[in-house]
Amino acid sequence: MKRATLEVTAAVGYLAVAFGLAIARATPATTYEASVYTGTPAVVWLAFALALAIAVGTTLAASGRQQGFAIALGAMVVTSIVSLPVVRNYRFSGMGDALTHLGWTQDLVYGELLPHELFYPAVHSFGAVFHYLGGIPIERALLVTLLALFVPFLVFVPLIVRDMTGSATAVGLAAIVSWMVLPVNNIATHMGVHTNSNALFVVPAVIFAVVAYLRRRPTGDRLPLGLSPFSILIYLTSILLLLIHPQQMINVVVLVGVLAGVQLLARFRFDDHPIVDHPTTYTHAVVLGALFTLWAASNARFRDAVSGLVYGLLTEDIGASAEVDQRGASLAEIGGSLGELFVTMFLEAAIIGLIVGLFVLVTWLGWSSVTPETSAFVTYFGLALVPLGGIFLVYFVGTPTMAFRQVGFIYVILTILAGVALAQLLGGLSRAITVPGATAVLSLLLGVLLVLGLVTVYASPVIYNPSQHVTDQQLSGYESSFEYESGDHPHVGLGYDPFRFDHGLYGLEGEETLSGASAASGEVDHEAFEAGNYSGAYNDVDHYLIVTAFDVTREVDVYQELYYSQAGLEGLEYDPAVNKVISNDEFRLYAIDSDR
Repeated sequence: MKRATLEVTAAVGYLAVAFGLAIARATPATTYEASVYTGTPAVVWLAFALALAIAVGTTLAASGRQQGFAIALGAMVVTSIVSLPVVRNYRFSGMGDALTHLGWTQDLVYGELLPHELFYPAVHSFGAVFHYLGGIPIERALLVTLLALFVPFLVFVPLIVRDMTGSATAVGLAAIVSWMVLPVNNIATHMGVHTNSNALFVVPAVIFAVVAYLRRRPTGDRLPLGLSPFSILIYLTSILLLLIHPQQMINVVVLVGVLAGVQLLARFRFDDHPIVDHPTTYTHAVVLGALFTLWAASNARFRDAVSGLVYGLLTEDIGASAEVDQRGASLAEIGGSLGELFVTMFLEAAIIGLIVGLFVLVTWLGWSSVTPETSAFVTYFGLALVPLGGIFLVYFVGTPTMAFRQVGFIYVILTILAGVALAQLLGGLSRAITVPGATAVLSLLLGVLLVLGLVTVYASPVIYNPSQHVTDQQLSGYESSFEYESGDHPHVGLGYDPFRFDHGLYGLEGEETLSGASAASGEVDHEAFEAGNYSGAYNDVDHYLIVTAFDVTREVDVYQELYYSQAGLEGLEYDPAVNKVISNDEFRLYAIDSDR
């Protein structure tokens, strides 16, 4: 394809992104949206699809500066999709850990908490900085922080592959795979204000620093103590990662430790090998391990997490198998299945994982055509997957949520290796058919995988998990309900404990009880609720019941009345023990008398 044609085509793609963003901005969310995908106008998705198709095609067809424009276009499309809650003026996104992080950020802003008092203060500190510098609400500042920490993933994955291979084809393919955002699995890693997930997107910056250190031979310009600029970069990016979330720092320590071990063994076995020529990472492994140990071992949250893991390993009824069985039974009751959910959520990840696994095996058998230098890096990362997989297995038995966080990190590594693997696959297809034919086949495959990956970046009813969109009316309702206090009544929810909203509204460093006045919070018993026993549905005590648009969507539309039915919700309006005290379009608060 001619240079002028490539540039005009890329320009059309950029205009499509700009058009899509303008339409999205002009149609803000005015009520709760169960899915950002269906809530966003279809014309926006058509514009993004056009731009992404152009990005994929030109990335594979171009080289040099034109390929750079194409990669930037694809990254812009994906970043635009990730930014939709900000562009479409969501008040906030996230009803679990995200609200607690919002509370900690409020504590930082209002002087109730100092950054060093948090185990992982980076996200909250960035949010506070954006709040002050941008003059924007704290909720929005955290959503902007999410975007700022996401972009390094799209930037550094292709840069890593460029240093590993020097192949424009591999770089372009790595960029395309990064657009699938494979580290997000919506089980334990999420596209939201979730520090563990946010840390995953910074990991490629650390890996780039390591690869750059290994690839760029030292020159005469050295820093004091014999340090190289790339060593300093490794330490700085690792400290940032540590402050975002230490769990992902553990994985980086393991990765660098494996690199050091491979280098040590190579020096015993080989006299002439690319690994022998690489500068050693022994010191880096020790320093990074010491940094993590000093930061984490003295923290109570870390000790509690380790204790929970050990307890899970020693307790038979805790583990992923029990959780999977429970989820499978629930899905079957509403007409779904684990197989269907796997295809929706993990098919593209499984295909990429299979391709990478076969590529690593072929490389180790000496059947691939990669250069010895590239083969060395494949060996580094391939062997690192062994202990990283071992950690996954430990988590899988002990704490299933941690296991899927580990999967997120593993897919950062697989995303990097996928660029090299797919380049080899393209070369093999080109020899079997033709170069244009092979490019067309691979483009089609990647296009399908991109759709599968991007359609599950955010939670939605497609994966039986409605959006955690927090609206103005929801926050206003929660705030009014916490302020409305009669006696010592707990606030309870339908399958959701309201204490997270207390965190988001008032922080965590004030009074320990819910909203500073109420004694408890929790969830109603769904069996008593469905039997019409509203007064006895929560420990037979007077309580406040909160029902939101999110609850109704989740329980009635998505879970198809598995736990709470529309009839049960309507019965609240007529029961003499129930009094509606606060109501708007998306929030209702009922005072329930246990004596009636």
